[in-house]
Amino acid sequence: MTSKSKVVRVGNVLIGGENAISVQSMTKTDTRDSSSTIDEILRLEDAGCEIIRVAVPDMEASESLKNIKKAVHIPVVADIHFDPRLAIESIKNGVDKIRLNPSNIKDKEWIKAIASLGKERHVAIRVGANLGSFNNRPDNIEQALVDSAIDEVRLLEEVDFEDIVVSIKTSDVLMTVLANEHLSKLTNYPIHLGITEAGPLEDSLIKSSVGIGKLLLEGIGDTIRFSITGDPVFEVRAGFTLLKSLGLRRKGLEVISCPVCGRTEIDVLGMVNRVKETFQNVKRPMKVAVMGCVVNGPGEAADADVGIAGGKNSGVIFRKGKIVRVVHGQNLLGALMEEINNFLEKNNDN
Repeated sequence: MTSKSKVVRVGNVLIGGENAISVQSMTKTDTRDSSSTIDEILRLEDAGCEIIRVAVPDMEASESLKNIKKAVHIPVVADIHFDPRLAIESIKNGVDKIRLNPSNIKDKEWIKAIASLGKERHVAIRVGANLGSFNNRPDNIEQALVDSAIDEVRLLEEVDFEDIVVSIKTSDVLMTVLANEHLSKLTNYPIHLGITEAGPLEDSLIKSSVGIGKLLLEGIGDTIRFSITGDPVFEVRAGFTLLKSLGLRRKGLEVISCPVCGRTEIDVLGMVNRVKETFQNVKRPMKVAVMGCVVNGPGEAADADVGIAGGKNSGVIFRKGKIVRVVHGQNLLGALMEEINNFLEKNNDN
């Protein structure tokens, strides 16, 4: 599952090669409202977001980038369509990367100007294709998507620009997978993965995990974004959960919990929700298990840093499969939270 792509720098994040697969999101705010945009980005930073994209529909939005860049701590990507002047101004105002469709900009001199300034300022450019790239729906959509993405790469290469990230996204999972498999054979630039317009939370979690996950398992993809209609914090959490499930990242909290059955005598879901609410922003890797009985108890969760297997008015706390404490009475949740805090203090995190 190791990428063979070249390395492209986006601010302080390296994409491609053997670097960790980065998790991105995009703000839902009006970029012209710099205060609201900054607040949302800071929330996303707390959730672990590593690269943030903002819409730049006009010059006022581009001007806001100055204040945004001063206030946030992760690389900022300006999302540009049609107007090359917005790309130029966004680069001047300090962004770390441009999301651009060169094919939407007919004048090659403008493309050359954007690429030249980007090269001078060490600003990467993401190009690519989606179903909106075509005036008329092509007969072979997969091939058309790949051809369009490669054409945009060549437009930049022709003006001597190679700090490129490529992306092919559609709302069709299978089509996106097939197109990216094809694309990966034709380029060694880093590939940004996502299922676009994937819908509300539940729909997106399923579609994005299937599509992005399959490609990552094939060693395709260097940076990802879940597209969710809703709070973008969920996009970040979902991204890291997927990467952790594939063994590609170990960052933050991971919860193991049983599905609950007729043997269960504790509030497993309540405990899980409390643990996630309290420790969701922990930065160090930490695996916590909440098991409803001893049948699945320490054994099934032997690799958990901290875990509990509960029964009626009693339970056991375990670490890495070893029982370290027997708890009697009602306060099983309190005992679990105490053990998690002890683990974090011992490992210099909170």
